Amino acid sequence: MPDSNHKSFDPFTTLAVVMGGGQGARLFPLTKNRAKPAVPLAGKYRLVDIPISNCINSGLKRVYVLTQFNSASLHRHIAQSYKFDHFTRGFVEIMAAEQTHADSSWFQGTADAVRKHLGHFLSHRFDYFLILSGDQLYNMDFSRVVAQHISTKAELTVATIPVRRDDVPSYGIMHLDDRRRIVEFVEKPKDPQQIDTLRMPSAARAELHIEEQEDLYLASMGIYVFNRQVLEELLGDNSLTDFGRHIIPSAIKTHRAFAYIYRGYWEDVGSIRTFFEANLDVTSELPKFNFFDMSAPIFTRPRFLPASKINGAAVDHAVLSDGCIINRSQIAHSIIGVRSIVGEGTRLMRVVMMGADYYESEGSILHHTRKGVPSMGIGNNTQIENAIIDKNARIGDNCFISPAGKPSHVDHPLYFIRDGIVVIPKGGVVPAGTVI
Repeated sequence: MPDSNHKSFDPFTTLAVVMGGGQGARLFPLTKNRAKPAVPLAGKYRLVDIPISNCINSGLKRVYVLTQFNSASLHRHIAQSYKFDHFTRGFVEIMAAEQTHADSSWFQGTADAVRKHLGHFLSHRFDYFLILSGDQLYNMDFSRVVAQHISTKAELTVATIPVRRDDVPSYGIMHLDDRRRIVEFVEKPKDPQQIDTLRMPSAARAELHIEEQEDLYLASMGIYVFNRQVLEELLGDNSLTDFGRHIIPSAIKTHRAFAYIYRGYWEDVGSIRTFFEANLDVTSELPKFNFFDMSAPIFTRPRFLPASKINGAAVDHAVLSDGCIINRSQIAHSIIGVRSIVGEGTRLMRVVMMGADYYESEGSILHHTRKGVPSMGIGNNTQIENAIIDKNARIGDNCFISPAGKPSHVDHPLYFIRDGIVVIPKGGVVPAGTVI
């Protein structure tokens, strides 16, 4: 379906909301002390930077971020990152869960979160309401989504992505007619006969020039566009608390619901494994997600750090962020976050190191040394593989850290293992000589 009219799209007809997520249990322990959208990404970014940057690059500069759990660091990041000038009609603001005289409950789901703030949203002038997830990695021009929504006279549009049959049981699957109108929605189908009926229409395949011979299916991306009046109407039923589970399945039966088919890279980074692999993919020569694409840059907080200093290290397929000090070590297929310090003789293989929030002073180093606590960063002659090192961690000399030979799920006072990946939590301390 053509969307060439997106150039005439007026961005100030659309209000965008990023769903900050719940407790983020699948990303624990990275979400132990922070909201899911505030989890560091690719050395210098946060997960929330992806949907917000997509909005800004699409011309949408009225963005709310809904949060509920551990939102302090997310509030700080938003406040320090996204500031428009006095002459720009735009904002990026946090909307936290709150108790009122009328309602003392917390968010019960994505739809309930929007419902509880609906009065505030409706105080703005907008025709279309764009709902986004805070834990996905992708690059999308939302003006094209809204333009298709307008051209099809849709009341609801769901962004979808083609997936293979093996992936179908993990997603909500849309079945379309030849005009891309959604005629059926099935949440995580598993019955082979039912899956057969949900194949992507041949007309859509031809229009998108899809030449693969295998069957494809259209999975919901958790990205929705609603007409203003339709949003008010659908949120009128307080028993419907979630968009994916409740609002969308019922709305396609009563409203004009269409699918927008996205053909780029998209990854749900809501689990430790997908988050880990998506980060490491950034170190490849041709990463699936291109942070170097200046036609659609990813924005984040400007830190004004010095350039990284490398003192004789051997670095192979790695991303080094700002303000790092890398001594004579070996680093391969790893992300090195801001202000990271790596000691001499240390070897890192498939490591996501998130860095630090500050540089440790000489007085602090001396104080911790006297107490037998390692300095911030990674010490000398330490070997780490297949691990995530969260911010402000202290790992001593002569340590060995690897998930090899261990269960895929472990809780330990010094570390966690999730999906076969060792995670050193934020502010964690691994004493010198420790073997994990």
